[in-house]
Amino acid sequence: MVAKSPAPAVLDGRFVRLEPLDPAAHAAELFAAGGGDDEVWRWMPTETPHSEEELRAIAGRVVASARDSGGLAFAVVEKAGGRAVGWTTYHDVSTVDERLEIGWTWYGRAHWGTAVNAESKLLLMTHAFEELGMGRICWKTDHLNTRSQQAISRLGAVREGVWRRHRLRSDGTTWRDSVFFSMLAGEWPAAKAALEARLTSATPRATPPA
Repeated sequence: MVAKSPAPAVLDGRFVRLEPLDPAAHAAELFAAGGGDDEVWRWMPTETPHSEEELRAIAGRVVASARDSGGLAFAVVEKAGGRAVGWTTYHDVSTVDERLEIGWTWYGRAHWGTAVNAESKLLLMTHAFEELGMGRICWKTDHLNTRSQQAISRLGAVREGVWRRHRLRSDGTTWRDSVFFSMLAGEWPAAKAALEARLTSATPRATPPA
């Protein structure tokens, strides 16, 4: 199978629906879900948005950046409430090398520890491996962001290593090391089965962290 570039699509699950991110249409819901929350945006490569307008501008840059690298940005819509609660992207896509990266992901804190992330990743990886024909999916995260590293590991991804002094943090004063993870197409069937098993007992919501 020759790998294909991501095209606008809706990925529909039991708990969430991923749809192309539209800054104008989704900004109000996204700001209500996580705008102004420094902990949500702590590890993101941008400052915390403190208004709907600021969030809309960031979303516009994310859509453009994903598109320019051959990818696609998705709004994550929680089906129980019918509202966007975060976003995620395919980016750094190479059909020749049959690879892409999943990243730029955030969700409002009320949805941490719920089915939202697991099912979002299940939908993204199923589409990438089984419909786009990718052979490798990559993730990278700040070496200090242990919560993200644990979440990626639970997907069945393999920790590959660390790029030192990889990126200037959004405050412009410190540098981050980036921890890289990947999953290959041959590893996907076992990871998919484990994710599906996790989701059989998952709940759509959890009590928001204090």
